[in-house]
Parts: sequence; C-alpha cells; structure tokens
Amino acid sequence: MMMYWYGHGTSGWAWLWMTAGNLLFWAALIAVAVLLFRSVLRPGTHAGAHPGWSAPPPPGGPDAEQILAERYARGEIDEEEYRRRLDTLRGSRSGPAEN
Repeated sequence: MMMYWYGHGTSGWAWLWMTAGNLLFWAALIAVAVLLFRSVLRPGTHAGAHPGWSAPPPPGGPDAEQILAERYARGEIDEEEYRRRLDTLRGSRSGPAEN
C-alpha cells in the first residue's frame, strides 16, 4: 500500500531552497550575535573599557582654542589672525580686563 508519497526523494529545487534557507538562517544568527556582542562591549559603557579604545568626548565639546586651531588648519583664517585671536583668548583666561 502506498503512503501518499508523490515521489521518491526531493527534487533539485527543494535542495536549493533548503540550502539557501540554511545559509540565511546561520547568517542572520551570526549577525545578531555580532551586533549583540558589539553593543555590550561598547567603549565607555562600563568601567572595564578596553585600553585601546578612545575615551568618550568631553561633555562641553571642543574649547575655543581647538575651534580656532581647526579654522586655521582649514585655511579659513591666516596666521596673523590666528595668533591675534589666540593671544586674545589666552589673555582673557587670566581674568577680567583691567580698565
């Protein structure tokens, strides 16, 4: 008596779809594991950060001297203006200007 089989084995297309499905499953599983691993070990999220990773940026952003140096490096201002503004910045840090 036949057990309602429509053939003896699977066709080539079935093997192709099973192989593709298997590859997609494992690729998705590995991608989720990598993303989870990277999110858990993100630098700055815990006390034991990896020593080779950079520290998080300072909370206030770049200071005025850094911005001035970046503008000079990009060529937005010339050396004379850079030095004049740098002297002004450094002079204003010592305290209020005397009248």
